[in-house]
Amino acid sequence: MKKELPKAYEPQQYEDAIYQRWEQSRFFNPDVCVKKGITDKNTPTFSIVLPPPNVTGTLHIGHAAMLAIEDVLIRYHRMKGDRTLWVPGTDHAAIATQEKVERLLWNEDQKTRHDLGRDVFLKRVEDFAQDSHDKIINQTKKMGSSLDWSREYYSLDEKRNLAVRKAFKKMYDAGLIYRGDRIVNWDPKMQSNVSDIEVVRTEEKTFFYYFQYGPFVIGTARPETKFGDKYVVMHPEDTRYAKYKHGDTFECEWINGKITATIIKDEAVDPEFGTGVMTITPWHDATDFFIADRHGLDKEQVIDLNGNLLEIAGEFAGMNILEARPKIVEKLTQKGLVVRIDEEYVSAKATNSRGGGLIEPQIMKQWWVDVKKKFVIENSQMEGIENGKEYSLQEILQHAVRSKQIEIIPERFEKQYFNWVDNLLDWCLSRQIWYGHRVPAWYHGDDVYVGVEAPEGEGWQQDSDTLDTWFSAGMFSFTPLGGVDEETDDLKNYHPTSVLETGYDILTFWVVRMIMMTTYLRGEVPFRTVYLHGLVRDEQGRKMSKSLDNIIDPLDVSAKYGTDAVRLSLLLGSAPGNDTKLSDEKIGSFRNFTNKLWNISRFTIGKVQETSYKIQKNIQLPQAHTLADQYILMKINHVVEIVTGLLESYQFSLAGEQLRDFTWGEFADWYLEIAKVEGNKSEILNYCLNNILKLWHPYMPFVTEAIWTEMYGEENLLMVERWPVFVETTTGEAQAIQEDFDTLQKIIIKIRSLRSDYKIEPRKKVSLVLNEDANNIFLLLQNNIDVLKTLARLETVEFGGKKPDGAISFVENGVEMYLNLIGVLDIEKETEHINKEIATVEPYVNSLEKKLSNTEFVHNAPAQVVEQEKKKLADAKEKLEKLHTQLIYLLTLRDF
Repeated sequence: MKKELPKAYEPQQYEDAIYQRWEQSRFFNPDVCVKKGITDKNTPTFSIVLPPPNVTGTLHIGHAAMLAIEDVLIRYHRMKGDRTLWVPGTDHAAIATQEKVERLLWNEDQKTRHDLGRDVFLKRVEDFAQDSHDKIINQTKKMGSSLDWSREYYSLDEKRNLAVRKAFKKMYDAGLIYRGDRIVNWDPKMQSNVSDIEVVRTEEKTFFYYFQYGPFVIGTARPETKFGDKYVVMHPEDTRYAKYKHGDTFECEWINGKITATIIKDEAVDPEFGTGVMTITPWHDATDFFIADRHGLDKEQVIDLNGNLLEIAGEFAGMNILEARPKIVEKLTQKGLVVRIDEEYVSAKATNSRGGGLIEPQIMKQWWVDVKKKFVIENSQMEGIENGKEYSLQEILQHAVRSKQIEIIPERFEKQYFNWVDNLLDWCLSRQIWYGHRVPAWYHGDDVYVGVEAPEGEGWQQDSDTLDTWFSAGMFSFTPLGGVDEETDDLKNYHPTSVLETGYDILTFWVVRMIMMTTYLRGEVPFRTVYLHGLVRDEQGRKMSKSLDNIIDPLDVSAKYGTDAVRLSLLLGSAPGNDTKLSDEKIGSFRNFTNKLWNISRFTIGKVQETSYKIQKNIQLPQAHTLADQYILMKINHVVEIVTGLLESYQFSLAGEQLRDFTWGEFADWYLEIAKVEGNKSEILNYCLNNILKLWHPYMPFVTEAIWTEMYGEENLLMVERWPVFVETTTGEAQAIQEDFDTLQKIIIKIRSLRSDYKIEPRKKVSLVLNEDANNIFLLLQNNIDVLKTLARLETVEFGGKKPDGAISFVENGVEMYLNLIGVLDIEKETEHINKEIATVEPYVNSLEKKLSNTEFVHNAPAQVVEQEKKKLADAKEKLEKLHTQLIYLLTLRDF
């Protein structure tokens, strides 16, 4: 019985069943592929560790983009025959998850974590995290992600926790982790410090105050911090203050009375900002802290951990800083110390992205990674790093990318990488929260013990803080494959991983820390390539957010349009490192293409004899019998080469666009139409469809697997079929085939265009005459006469004839040809139609010419708008000229 696809592709009828078959096959696991003979055990490996989504809720469309990109790579390399591993996991996301649960706890029960106690609260967080995990895994599978679920990990499970404790101890013993007092991003609302990536800076208008400070005028936006200021700092080369020497002192009246101030010269001061002179508050500003550190200056706390002023503020002690600010300014005004107030100053307001708390820098005793401390390298496998020599973590970070042992795509982000790494500061590890990897340090009086396990003996108390989630995340290239000091088969086979694919927005936070942790702990780079994708924005280019009500849920659009359409909309039209716009309309257009591929397959299968159904496993091209056969085999061979090369160079959008153009253009619009005329194409159609489905599978896994199954049965999975191979051909022969088919194609297109211009109905056929000079293409057209006549809808073709009376001529390949339209053209009706069009276009041309002759418009309008108007005018003039030509031709036909 002849096979036939259902008339329509309904994704919901196929997707879940197909994913279930993939999972049941266990071919997501490279070990199973080797065992079943799908992959050879000696082939190269390709590996990715999925950047683990945070268990704070559900996946958004940005995650879907990440999954689509990585799945394209994984499916391509699996089909290529590589031992391919994609490791799934989820991240506990410490501070983000705790904040989410604390917010829910307060909204639902009006309780804080302290009301519940540490153990009960952590159980509540773990339940929330588990529920989020389950939703995330379901979403990930719905997106068609071919992850090896047998290797799934959780960043807070026991294996990862052990790795964290071992890493912490190893770095502590080497002197790279220390406990000390430094400035941090403190959130009084959450009562924890937060990492730089969790700080959101937004511009806001505020007051900028100029105060008299002895002989100087100083500027500040934060008068509430100034109680402890006793140093005035200026640039050493600022000539305005040349008479003042470093270390000079003077007395001046200040907020709460007279103080003695000291002059400090430091290059950190910007002479162009304000008056070029500033006082410093080392306890509450990072720049001030480092100035004080360089010069050994006192640091005094002014604001407590709740955001209230301390005793140093005198009468203002106990007040919240925002409440105290106007009152402090009022007092300074009364003392005659306010010089002026700028009401239009724009400052950067720093808040915690997790809960919105206002950041107040504080000096606190925390655990830190020393990025500049030198240590002796012992077992490095990195090129250019010599064992026995001393390096710092910062130097290794610089070397790993500068030596190209890690390639960043796109390359322009290397500059951002080095801007961050070259100015790297010590990394604050500890957080004052309960959820996460607890700091593996114990205290007994003044004694401190750091270890993998708790110390023996009574009286030891473990540090209550947890570690920055980026500490465990920094080891995600290898901890999903093994531990810190063990050499598992997975680590031997799959590490360094092939690619880290992630968003450009966390290059300096996560990528840098992964390189830092892995190069130190394992002596090798974590990955060979970093591929950075952009953000997914709405159709207006805005970031998706709840407040704008423009969030696209990947599951919603997947259910509406099918997963393959969603994946294509995220992959095509997006370049590495660039943001991409997404809308329902864009996804809908790719659903149309999914249906197109289904219909192409349905037609093709209908034309293939049952005896010709076979999975293409060799690289031999079928026998070509006609020019069209030669052409399509040459083109599909070429597209295999192009798409493969583009995928190897991470150009996913361009590869998909090339493949779409071939599928819809050369194959569907031309070859399939020709196949209807020539017939007997079973072998070639089978070959072409085989390869088209294989090439599309990484992008559109569900619809391609569904078609493959309909053709070859459920026992044959497209997912593990071999990737098509480029077949070497003779260049001259390919060029001749291309030239001949181009000529045939252009003649057909020109005839179709003329038929369209003169509104000739499809059912009416016309005649074509070629003059005597057309000898060079006679043979080509005679050999393809049926194709020419059918696709151009010709009644007859005359070779070597003269121009018929009233025929319209056109030139192709240097040959004049004549199309006889007499008898098929309604002259009066078409003349009337063209006159109406001319009557519409002429005023439009005049209005555009008038607008562009207006110098005020041309000079004042944006250049882009002016260019658009010029293009409109050029297009309209071209159309008008064509209409006049057609009208003249129609008028001449009245004489025949």
